[in-house]
Amino acid sequence: MNKPNDLAISATDLNDIDSNASHDNHFNSILNARLSRRTWLRGSAVTAATAVMGSMGLSACGGGSDAAAVTPTPTPTPEKLLAFTAVPKSLADVVSVPAGYTATALYALGDSLRAATPAYKNDGSDTDFDNRAGDHHDGMEYYGLSAAGAPLASGAERGLLAMNHEATTDEKLSSHFLHVNGGTTSLPRPAAEVDKEVAVHGLSVVEVKKTGSAWATVNDSAFNRRVTPLTDIELAGPVRSNALVVTKYSPTGTKTRGTINNCGTGKSPWGSYLSGEENWAGYFTRSATDNAARGDKSVVSLNRYGRSQGGASRHGWETGGSDDKYARWNLSKIGASTNGSDDYRNELNGMGYIVEMDPYDKTKAIRKRTALGRYAHESAAFSVPAVGQQLAVYMGDDSRNEYIYKFVSTAVWAAADANPADRMATGDKYLDSGKLYVAKLAADGTGQWIELAMSNAQIQAYSAYKFADLADVLVNARLAADAVGATKMDRPEWCSVNPANGEIYYTLTNNSNRTVNPSGSSQLAPDSANPRAYTDMKGSSAQNGNPNGHIIRFKEGTGAAAATSFTWDVYLFGAESGADASKINLSNLTADQDFSSPDGLAFSPYTGICWIQTDDGAYTDVTNCMMLAAIPGKVGDGAKSTLNYATAAGGNLAVDTFIGKKPTADTLKRFLVGPVGSEITGISETPDGKTMFINIQHPGENTSLANIGDPSKYTSQWPANAGYGAGKRPRSATIVITKNDGGRIGS
Repeated sequence: MNKPNDLAISATDLNDIDSNASHDNHFNSILNARLSRRTWLRGSAVTAATAVMGSMGLSACGGGSDAAAVTPTPTPTPEKLLAFTAVPKSLADVVSVPAGYTATALYALGDSLRAATPAYKNDGSDTDFDNRAGDHHDGMEYYGLSAAGAPLASGAERGLLAMNHEATTDEKLSSHFLHVNGGTTSLPRPAAEVDKEVAVHGLSVVEVKKTGSAWATVNDSAFNRRVTPLTDIELAGPVRSNALVVTKYSPTGTKTRGTINNCGTGKSPWGSYLSGEENWAGYFTRSATDNAARGDKSVVSLNRYGRSQGGASRHGWETGGSDDKYARWNLSKIGASTNGSDDYRNELNGMGYIVEMDPYDKTKAIRKRTALGRYAHESAAFSVPAVGQQLAVYMGDDSRNEYIYKFVSTAVWAAADANPADRMATGDKYLDSGKLYVAKLAADGTGQWIELAMSNAQIQAYSAYKFADLADVLVNARLAADAVGATKMDRPEWCSVNPANGEIYYTLTNNSNRTVNPSGSSQLAPDSANPRAYTDMKGSSAQNGNPNGHIIRFKEGTGAAAATSFTWDVYLFGAESGADASKINLSNLTADQDFSSPDGLAFSPYTGICWIQTDDGAYTDVTNCMMLAAIPGKVGDGAKSTLNYATAAGGNLAVDTFIGKKPTADTLKRFLVGPVGSEITGISETPDGKTMFINIQHPGENTSLANIGDPSKYTSQWPANAGYGAGKRPRSATIVITKNDGGRIGS
């Protein structure tokens, strides 16, 4: 998330740089295999989180029958999901929702969490971001409170929003909307600018409360907090105290300083908050001579994670001054020690994990759960808990040609742990001991979970990198996945588990490096799980590869969450409705359903609706990013299809894939369209299903730094143009959505 579409990557933004040069199986040897049998389930649904307030510049579009029909008897007819009228595509600088719904801005960049912090001026002069909302609101979860303010899972009118603040809106080095004149775009960077930019990253917790029909944040709540890249965080699990995480800040390798580039989230069965560290490598730099200074296998690791020597950092924070808080952004080996205790050569090994926090209790240490592996994490989705069975956590590595993972706990689920006395201790129980697996998909619609462990002969024999122990495998999970021949995917983003049947859905947002005739190590031919390679025109510009993305889903085999085999198919292919149905619009999407670059994804535990959010650059000449509501079936409810491609040698490449049942107007429709330049992300809702919260990230992100002094040239002025807050600079913000008749969202 918070990245340019990978069809056009900036030179200094490492978010989407492909560092996977391994030669793993891409299905090229099994493209013509045929699926022998499938099984499917029917009707379920997914959730999106949204909530209420007023009507701040958010327009209602379309129409729909929202009234619940009542029979002459006391028994009402069943609730009809997706009864709203689809919202049309839009390029307007507003948030559009269906008729009968209201969406209102609630919590935006710079909003104060403490009464002593002044209201946000939104002119670049604001400070004290340790006590304000951070930037680029991303993944988010809701935690209920009782009327008296005690933790209460069922609390639907008072609660906490815990969320990620992924990044900033950048041009060159500067986060330009944060600074009066746009900021300094040359090195060295001023300390004051660096301090502000660092502080807007991380996490926040804010109390929200409903009064009448309106929601508002609670300033000075005892629960309100910020977590930044300077906050102490413990390392937990097998990597704790390992030599790979020894730094000047933590010579014992037991902690790290902060969390960065937090993207997707998860909510544990015991009520904690999980945050994924995604594109963290680009914030750091290495000298042009660092490889020789190191002279060891750490060079292989750094290159595999996208941090080659001489590479410029995203913001130049290492130039802010001589203080240690700036030095930590330089990964170069500059100290004399043999273990890294006098510099930050190992600092990168402390980034890239799932972070767990108790949103209710500030006294509990935040922990990075290293057993879940280190890569560009998005969300963390739990299997449906079953007493006496192990838990699985499903995850993806969001970069082109990376992998899908799951972690299986050693401990089996105990019902008492749903409401524990100590949430973080329960996290220790389930997340610090277990097995990490990576997915290998076959062309016949089956797949295997391959364990990443020192006992795996392929890992022992891997010549490109010699693993020392389990901690080394986890720190270098990408290299371990290379070693076992995992399947390279089209940028695995969020994942979610269907509560109706336990099936797992992954968004594969796009991949510009799919081509029928690969000419480089980063280019892949289409395969069964990533079967499209085509040209999509955006005006006069050709976008090649898989510009529109797709959603894949898995069904576990014998063993439930601990299964080592699965079956799979493609639930939906993103596409323009008018695209060729035989090669591109394989899901036969209509104008009320078409979308591009799926990213955020969550099933509602209350309605079963599957909410799909987009972070797109391919279709934005036609529509801003959006959120759709879906009622999916199950793996195997569709059919096999064969795509034929002409090769450079004049032959034919036949690619078999498996496509889910085509959606109808009753099973998939557009629910929301966002402002100009925004990504739609973060899904959470109250336990009664009547309030949804979502995040609008980086509206106006393509505004030029040269235009910072002229609001008329901003590509977006949202949410100021909706009447929210001071100034006209665009701001990432949380919105709350409610249904005007008081019903559940999505009905």
